[in-house]
Amino acid sequence: MTPRSRLRSILAVSALALAGAVPALAVGMPTASAGSTSGIQHLHFRFGPVEVKPGQNNITYSEGQIPKPKEDGWIVRIAPNIRKLDGTVPPVDVLHLHHGVWLNTSHSDVTVPRLPERFFAAGEEKTVAQLPSGYGYSYKASDRWLLNYMIHNLTPGPFKVWMTYDLDFIPARSSAAKRIQPARPIWMDVQNGSIYPVFDVHRGSGQDGTFTYPDQAQDPYHGRRARNTWTVDRDGVLVGTAGHLHPGGLHDDLSLQRAGASAAPGSKAAGSVHGDVAHLFRSTAHYWEPAGAVSWDVAMTATAPDWRVAVHKGDVLMASATYDSKRASWYESMGIMIAWMADGPGGADPFKTKVDRAGHLTHGHLPENNNHGGKGSALPDALKLPSGPTTSAVDITNFEYGAGDLTGNAAPPVIKPGQSLTFKNLDAPKDAGIWHSITACRAPCNRTTGVAYPVADGDVQFDSGQLGVAGPPTASRTTWSTPTDLAPGTYTYFCRIHPFMRGSFRIASS
Repeated sequence: MTPRSRLRSILAVSALALAGAVPALAVGMPTASAGSTSGIQHLHFRFGPVEVKPGQNNITYSEGQIPKPKEDGWIVRIAPNIRKLDGTVPPVDVLHLHHGVWLNTSHSDVTVPRLPERFFAAGEEKTVAQLPSGYGYSYKASDRWLLNYMIHNLTPGPFKVWMTYDLDFIPARSSAAKRIQPARPIWMDVQNGSIYPVFDVHRGSGQDGTFTYPDQAQDPYHGRRARNTWTVDRDGVLVGTAGHLHPGGLHDDLSLQRAGASAAPGSKAAGSVHGDVAHLFRSTAHYWEPAGAVSWDVAMTATAPDWRVAVHKGDVLMASATYDSKRASWYESMGIMIAWMADGPGGADPFKTKVDRAGHLTHGHLPENNNHGGKGSALPDALKLPSGPTTSAVDITNFEYGAGDLTGNAAPPVIKPGQSLTFKNLDAPKDAGIWHSITACRAPCNRTTGVAYPVADGDVQFDSGQLGVAGPPTASRTTWSTPTDLAPGTYTYFCRIHPFMRGSFRIASS
């Protein structure tokens, strides 16, 4: 059986595993378990079933409202996921939740008022939002909710899944509701307000093997206002936060600048204050991934339940994101923190008290991340293959690189020094569009595919972006050409969207 045949067989099995009878409901209904003595109801919602097309990686919105509680009350916990029609969670190397953002269109967002209120978000790290005891997100049954989501299908097969979210909810009629203080979401994002708030981290950038955005980026906001800051609009108390990162991410940081403030030398706050800036919290990525910070097998730390920070009108909150830049490049990275803020006095003054304590993980290792990849030699070694024909173009179709596709044992096509090889994505116009990339990986780049392999660790870095013309996340083009300054040798690459796709090309030595 050829490598391509084996691949198709594996994908066919994956498709059968995720297939099933589709329920007639267009939108799933909630179920509730009995509340405890605290008055909390545990509500389980699902939206869908969502049709995920072959190779899909596009941003979309729910049409109309998504399921939500039927009565007024307080939301105190949210846990997201995607599930197959049989209720099980798909492997992350087959399908994953690139992101889901829950928006309340009945309110304006605090940090970007032109947007609906973004009150919860998660990616494949699946951070659980838990407000501390005594605080809740005020909810009205009349609120209108919208879901912005991006489910990434890493295979050529179609699937159907549910978007699920579990809510801990305290009804307004409950006696426990009288003890709840409202907290509002403060969306902090290093590219806040962007349609697709991403940035690239190139291997070798930054300092000492790490890169912090926006601090170490060159003109990250193109001469315009900083997108990673928000000026506090009224006095209040920050009561919790956690971060969102992509693979390669190490930590998100939340800081506060207060004009004219400083920490007294020798005070408890002195070590976390620099000038008029106080560090509030570092949301750290904990990787269970054996290979380190290279996969979605990760959880983020959240603030301790008793974390309280006093903020004043005119203070400036600032977010940053730090990624590893020693092992690989990380394209289309994110750095987001949602902070929860209550009105009124209280909390510690970060210029007098050290508030940047270690946090806690919101969940443990998730079994959907068990296939790490990187084992054996699943594909031929391009370094040992004979040279293929001389060509200047490679068409990408049906999830194959037309020349030099390693899953089909194709010999690497050859170009002369100073020339380019031009790739064209012929899959882009299909159905909802299928995006592909040409991303350098270290030769031979032929091990098994999983959540941690391959990565963009080529000795020479290049990346085409997601070839397509459908707006974010695509590169608004379907073609890309290799750099003209590549030295003679054999180069291997993969598709960041569909990592089982591998290819090679060769630059003649003369």
